[in-house]
Amino acid sequence: MSILIIVDKPEDWPLQIPGVTVIGSQAYLTDPFFATQAESNRGMSAAGQSVKVFNLCKSYRYQGSGYYVSLLAEARGHKPVPKVGAIEDLHSRNLVRHLTEDLEDLVQSVLAPLPGDDFQLAFYFGRNPLTGYDSLGHQFFSLLQVPLLVVRFERHRNQWSLHSARPLGASEIPVEHQAFAILAATTYFNGRMQQSRKPPPRHDLAILCNPDESEPPSNAEALQKFRQAAEKLDMHVDFITRADIGRLAHFDALFIRETTFVNHYTYRFSRLAFAERLALVDDPDSILKCNNKVYLAELLALHKVPIPKTLLIHRDNIDQVIPELGLPCVLKQPDSSFSRGVVKVEAESELLPKVTELLAKSVLVIAQQWLPTEFDWRIGILDRKVLFVAKYFFPAGHWQIIERDEQRHKLREGATLAVPLDEAPQDVVSIALKSANLIGDGFYGVDIKQTNAGCYVMEVNDNPNVDAGNEDAVLGEALYEEIMRVFLRRIEAARRSSR
Repeated sequence: MSILIIVDKPEDWPLQIPGVTVIGSQAYLTDPFFATQAESNRGMSAAGQSVKVFNLCKSYRYQGSGYYVSLLAEARGHKPVPKVGAIEDLHSRNLVRHLTEDLEDLVQSVLAPLPGDDFQLAFYFGRNPLTGYDSLGHQFFSLLQVPLLVVRFERHRNQWSLHSARPLGASEIPVEHQAFAILAATTYFNGRMQQSRKPPPRHDLAILCNPDESEPPSNAEALQKFRQAAEKLDMHVDFITRADIGRLAHFDALFIRETTFVNHYTYRFSRLAFAERLALVDDPDSILKCNNKVYLAELLALHKVPIPKTLLIHRDNIDQVIPELGLPCVLKQPDSSFSRGVVKVEAESELLPKVTELLAKSVLVIAQQWLPTEFDWRIGILDRKVLFVAKYFFPAGHWQIIERDEQRHKLREGATLAVPLDEAPQDVVSIALKSANLIGDGFYGVDIKQTNAGCYVMEVNDNPNVDAGNEDAVLGEALYEEIMRVFLRRIEAARRSSR
């Protein structure tokens, strides 16, 4: 990898690091060499290495030199840090606060011991000369991707909040910080050059996961199988977490392997990846639609997809539930998942308290006919094709796949049995495909109950489970490889389109 540091004036950056070239912003913007190099080699250096541009200009104001350095670097395929999108974020104080809201707990814990109500920190490639602030600096660098950054905090009513964040020009580094800034930059660039000694992979894939999630959509073994499958296709995989949202623009694709919710950072990741035109599973539209059972019920009914008898409940029609559906019946919170927010009503006396509890969170609740079965079919679909078929059984004596206690902790989970596609009932597969195709071409898990009266679609889930030893029991490694091939096709299609 060839690394370029762009500063307002080269003399402002006295640091000499092997393999790192310091260039003035005017030269980068106007010297035909850089444009010609990009045209001939699509962002590669003369030695055939990819080019990374670190924009350390003092100001990123709109249409200023710092702004155009990142803008032209993107056009030349030079992978700038920060990208223009990050520069625009910096210009919006409210957006910076929004991007950093996930750092709230860290900010409070790190700054709590400080006296006074105003505090400023300078970060050099995510590091600060004072002990105890590197964790915060790393997160800001990851989120905003600004190598030299000044952040200011204010305290109101004993709570710290971010007041501002702005880039720091190389010439603004205080004399007492210069030795540390040199150390931080040297450490950072040496690390990048160490990583770049191997031939770079064709593409970079980010897999969003949460190591602390108790019931993730893919277990640890499955995540490693995804990595291995991607590497076979010459794709590098980084497992990222919620703190890495600022790094998204540096990837070619995002695979969300964390339980998704609309009012959640998983949705923000998806929105940002979609805006950056990354190959994405799952897209924000799929998350939005699949996470709301009210929407799904209306959509499936409109397109004549068989579903259990369903009633949309509000405060004025609770008395219609029993006459319409009978007892027992099932109540569902619109954004329920993993058997949470789903309750079974067996007696008339239970109905009003349980509906009232759910209506406290949403103005509409789903009520459905009770359809007892031994198991649910799960059809995994990606890119409008069936990937896997499985039976999800219920724990003995329970009516859901996962049995929970009153605190919603998992007690028991039913077995999963993968089934070869050619052994699955054709009507189950057909209505699953029809249902998923109404949502899009993402990755869906369609749950279906098969009864003597026919097949009924229960849910269309985005981000379905793929666990080693369960859904992959029939296809094995081929399941992971097919999912990665879809990413590869989408990445290459996006690149052809951009050209």
